[in-house]
Amino acid sequence: MHTVFRVNTIEKMDNKNQLYQVNLQLTSDDDHQLRLLTDRIRKEARGSTGWHRLGKLLLTIGQFNKAEELYNVLLEQTSDESEKAVYYNRLGVVHGNQGDYEKAIWYNEQGLKISEKNLPSNHLDLAASYSNIGSVYNKLGEYSKAISSHEKALEILQKTLPTNPLHLATSHSNIGGVYDNMGEYSKALLSHEKAFEIRQKTLPSNHPDLATSYNNIGLVYDNMGEYSKALSSHERALGIFQKSLSSNHPHLAASYWSIGSVYNNMKDYSKALSYSERALDIFQRALPPTHPHIKFVEDSIEVVKKKF
Repeated sequence: MHTVFRVNTIEKMDNKNQLYQVNLQLTSDDDHQLRLLTDRIRKEARGSTGWHRLGKLLLTIGQFNKAEELYNVLLEQTSDESEKAVYYNRLGVVHGNQGDYEKAIWYNEQGLKISEKNLPSNHLDLAASYSNIGSVYNKLGEYSKAISSHEKALEILQKTLPTNPLHLATSHSNIGGVYDNMGEYSKALLSHEKAFEIRQKTLPSNHPDLATSYNNIGLVYDNMGEYSKALSSHERALGIFQKSLSSNHPHLAASYWSIGSVYNNMKDYSKALSYSERALDIFQRALPPTHPHIKFVEDSIEVVKKKF
């Protein structure tokens, strides 16, 4: 039986050598669900070098500023075109999570250009680029471009990874998010349910991706006016996020905000305010002050306060 830790902090030790110290907290060794989750995240964070593994870990735990710093250094130090494409794509993910969508598009497109020149048309790195670009276009409200990019990613994945469904789940989830924003709720729900079914069969019950599916389904139900179903889905998501993520992870904040939104629509303004304020507190600690999520939640809180 191996020892399981939680990551508390990640700190730079040495500017010259770009060394990082990862501070860990020992957990109960008989926590079966946590060990299953740890094993899964260890698999997901695999990479050809320690730097690649550290970068994936930083993205997973929401340490986007540290991930940006690391990938910028790696990009400067490599002359390998395939590695450059990977680092451009990862920096695109970082900037997307930081709310700088124009930079996110630029970095992802740089990675895509390199990959298109050097890789076969069905390579997984191309699918990753299309997926990342689609996610940013969705956030920018350019839904037709978002759908087009996500469908290109899905087409590659269906041809290349028919026996590895988790990548397909991500594509279905991304497409569902765009349809939700377009107001096509039946299509959105269908896509999110496909993603959920795959993840439920494949992942441990406390994996954050399962929580993401619950949250996405809850968002659709909220938009459809089915508030009890929405609340149930969001509460399941929150329960998983609380067990699997750090207390200042942006996903946890988004979960609190989603529950607050449902309570607002149910006209339970006291609970709406409470959950929205929890979301804002985490976003302010986890994201840059200019991130659009912060302004959005601040404005939402002011609207709720006026309803008392």
